[in-house]
Amino acid sequence: MQVSSFSIADTLSNLQIDALNEMQEASLEANKNSDAVLLLSDTGSGKTLAFLLPVTQLLDRSSRVTQALIIVPSRELAMQIEQVFKKMGSGFKITCCYGGHLRETEENNLKQAPALIVGTPGRLADHIRRGNIVTTHIETLVLDEFDKSLEAGFEEEMSFVIGSLPALKKRILTSATEAVAVPAFVGLKDAVEINFLTGEKSPALAVQLVRSNEVDKTDTLFRLICALGNRSTIVFCNQREFVAQLSTYIRDKGIPNVYYHGAMEQQERDSALCKFRNGSSNVLVTTDLAARGLDIPNIRYIVHFQLPTTEESYTHRNGRTARMDKSGTAILVVGPNEYVPPYIKPAPTEIKLPATTELPAKPVWTTLFIAAGKKDKVNKVDIVGFLTNKGQLKKEDIGLIEVKDFFSFVAVRKSKAGHTLEQIKTEKIKGKKVKIEVAK
Repeated sequence: MQVSSFSIADTLSNLQIDALNEMQEASLEANKNSDAVLLLSDTGSGKTLAFLLPVTQLLDRSSRVTQALIIVPSRELAMQIEQVFKKMGSGFKITCCYGGHLRETEENNLKQAPALIVGTPGRLADHIRRGNIVTTHIETLVLDEFDKSLEAGFEEEMSFVIGSLPALKKRILTSATEAVAVPAFVGLKDAVEINFLTGEKSPALAVQLVRSNEVDKTDTLFRLICALGNRSTIVFCNQREFVAQLSTYIRDKGIPNVYYHGAMEQQERDSALCKFRNGSSNVLVTTDLAARGLDIPNIRYIVHFQLPTTEESYTHRNGRTARMDKSGTAILVVGPNEYVPPYIKPAPTEIKLPATTELPAKPVWTTLFIAAGKKDKVNKVDIVGFLTNKGQLKKEDIGLIEVKDFFSFVAVRKSKAGHTLEQIKTEKIKGKKVKIEVAK
């Protein structure tokens, strides 16, 4: 067996990380000596790299079969892991499998077996049943955020997938919460537990409280966002039915925002998250779906508009900010009939909102949708070249670009967007005429 010769130093260089943290070092050491590892660590502490490094070290370069499988509770977490793995630059192929887009796309990607597959339980089970994933040589299994998969009711699919791995030797489980029983079907025996849970919120996280005199609380939220200014803010709700309603309310009051929940189509989700990532919108209204798996840098504020129903929910929501060495603030909006949950300690600092409101400055970016992506052989360089040559944009007028399989998103300076769209309306990208418009 020709195991990976890719060095950790190369990985860190590619990821632009100076050194592994204590938890990641402990994971590497434990995985050298055990085939059963349970890794408990706080959200935002670097668990993804903590299991990808030992997994990569076990991959055989001479083999052309799938050797490792990662099961996750959400498509967003799957895509994040895929992104980190590709940035590591190991040279191994990874394929991401999740519901919400064409299964045929994944089937094509699976024809030449990837060394590593990451996906959600239902989609992985579907591919295995159809024979698209050959499981006979998969020796390494990772269950990332396994507690969330169990909480979401994926036991049946997970049991089927794990039961379909006849060569399984190594199991790595991760979670940001403890005291969750590992089901027997996982087959985890004599596991080495690495527990880096602090039980405390990050010292970089400030927790505040704003009181609403109205049961409705929506006007209080509007005034709060005005007071925070145009800083990156996630507003959490408990019900997805309420998300769009709240988003519309604050938009009608003059605050551009996007919303995100589990009932949206995949392209709608991608568009919303891209606009939030690239600064076309500074406010994201969402459910707890966004509390895990989204790695969006520089989120300054977490607003608990509807109070979290559990301590785990509170922890994971807050984990979107104050990540690694960054600071952030969590703010609870408390109505007249509500109280601060007892697990939030010490007591949050109460803040008063200004008597007068002033709308935050509008974002300077807007997002263009391009109906071409990786499967059309279009990449970021093609898009930059097209927009500078045909759209008469300077490079500083082009922001974050995200290229998906069949479409792309690109941030452009809002003041230049109208002129650019006029210039490119009859032009072609790589010899093909494609629809380009302001992203919906």
